[in-house]
Amino acid sequence: MAISPRAYSQADFGRQSGLDERPRARQNTAMTSVPCLTPAIILSRPQLGENIGAAARAMANFGLTDLRLVAPRDGWPNARAFSMAAGALWIVEGARVFERLEDALSDLELVYATTARTRGVAKEVLTPGTAAANLRRSADAGVRGGLLFGNERSGLDNEEVALAQAIITIPTSPEFASLNLGQAVLLNAYEWFRSADTTPEVRIDHGALARPATNAELQHLFAHLEDELLKAGFLYPPDRVGQMKLNLRAMLQRAQLSDQEVRTLRGIIVALTRGKVRRAQPSVQDADEL
Repeated sequence: MAISPRAYSQADFGRQSGLDERPRARQNTAMTSVPCLTPAIILSRPQLGENIGAAARAMANFGLTDLRLVAPRDGWPNARAFSMAAGALWIVEGARVFERLEDALSDLELVYATTARTRGVAKEVLTPGTAAANLRRSADAGVRGGLLFGNERSGLDNEEVALAQAIITIPTSPEFASLNLGQAVLLNAYEWFRSADTTPEVRIDHGALARPATNAELQHLFAHLEDELLKAGFLYPPDRVGQMKLNLRAMLQRAQLSDQEVRTLRGIIVALTRGKVRRAQPSVQDADEL
């Protein structure tokens, strides 16, 4: 049985949220197919609209779109959820609302329940990273998955946990393990996104105007520097010149220079080797003496 959304008038919603349009809730008893096999986020008996909105923003940050609400305490739509979800309104507008958790999970084949409490149920306990990797592999094989979250006051009860295949526990300080609902969704959504992310672990941002130096620009820098060092007698003795050049090139290449940095270094070489000297500006004291 689908839950009835709380009624809002157009004027009431506009006053509470500052939005021009009233949110739309979809009421479901039977699930319809979702185009992308990203995990569903299921919030069971959520209490605060703000936390629903925060969860929606976290989902949008990391590419999740399927939000399912089970018996939200304050009904649905919820003006505070829409206000909190600013920038991710399509997530809450597309939220599906259920009266029973069993209905919200009916089309899912792999469900992980998030809880920090010991429930006395023999289930595998995973970290968010391991769970995300499992969900990713399953999704690639066509398996529809979901992440189940309990309410803010008491989390998931034993009956709700029993509907999941395994448990996710987020490692936290033993002195304070409680996480806000939106935070819990964010951490798990981040791990899902990271499980397929190809962003380099380390990179240098040269800024909007600069670009990485080309190989030709680096070769010209190497030749310029080595020529001046040979003239100055730095590359010595002759039998070590080849290795010294290789060492210098390796040192400069590790710096991952930009095109501007290459030009700057070549300007420094010219200034040092050709005796370029800027005329010093007179000091305040010198000006007074004049």
